[in-house]
Amino acid sequence: MSTKPTLWITRKLSDATLERAARDYDVTINHEDRLYTPDEIIQNSANFDAILPCHSELFDASVARQLDARVKIIANHSVGVDHCDLPALKARGITVTNTPDVLSDATAEIALLLMLGAARHAVEGDRLVRTGGWDFWSPAFMVGKQVSGARLGIIGMGRVGQAMARNARGLGMEIHYHNRSQLPEALENGATYHATLDSLLPVSDFLSLHCPALPDTIDLMNRNQLQKLPKGAVLVNSARGALVDEDALLDAIKSGHLSAAGLDCFKNEPGGNSEFSRHENIFMLPHIGSATVKTRDAMGFRALDNLDAFFAGKQPGDQL
Repeated sequence: MSTKPTLWITRKLSDATLERAARDYDVTINHEDRLYTPDEIIQNSANFDAILPCHSELFDASVARQLDARVKIIANHSVGVDHCDLPALKARGITVTNTPDVLSDATAEIALLLMLGAARHAVEGDRLVRTGGWDFWSPAFMVGKQVSGARLGIIGMGRVGQAMARNARGLGMEIHYHNRSQLPEALENGATYHATLDSLLPVSDFLSLHCPALPDTIDLMNRNQLQKLPKGAVLVNSARGALVDEDALLDAIKSGHLSAAGLDCFKNEPGGNSEFSRHENIFMLPHIGSATVKTRDAMGFRALDNLDAFFAGKQPGDQL
């Protein structure tokens, strides 16, 4: 009989992660990669000492109350934990961890792609060439918004925000940011700090969101805030869909107040917002910010490191 801790991996993770997990744990893997319902999570919890889920699995207060007492740790394969009710899980004595640091560069790359794609008509241009519709050219054809030399506003200057700033500096952008607190000068690297959004938004030719989804950031970019951006600004969101009031964004696109948007996350996931697809100046990706082989391996290993520490009687490095 195995003496290894029992581990449930709820989604299909990278091959290297699954190989290591199978070596060190009595592991059950969701090879079909289907999404489990909250009821299935509750029912299956009786079989495991630990669960390694992704952001797609919901551990709200109701689920937390009904998890089997056998579950001692939830080691998330994600940085964001808005799918977890942390107080409710703590009340059950369940340790919760995440995987910070390792996905910053990959997510910042996607944010850069979204910004460039939105600014330079990537959706419309791709469609024209693919469908054989490119039969015209003139100096007025598909004129976009130049990124180099423009002002980039960043909301949330954590690891991903700082990586985005590094990328943008390579394009000669002027960096402005809003954060809960001002960064040390060495981390700012010349960026201008704004204590309020009222100060940041009017100077942001491009605005990139890199803050978590918390009660006070839900619909952070609402109708009122979007109107504070310069006319023709571009909004980029590679963080969480909950940060943006999607109806207000659509209205800002339709009115021309925003010239474009680049989105990797949506309120409804998977699926997105079908209304967005009517507008070719909204460049969209299906929440793939951290989807590189290198980053997926690193995320899986970070989650397993947390599990290893926990079952060795130590505090996991990423315990929340």
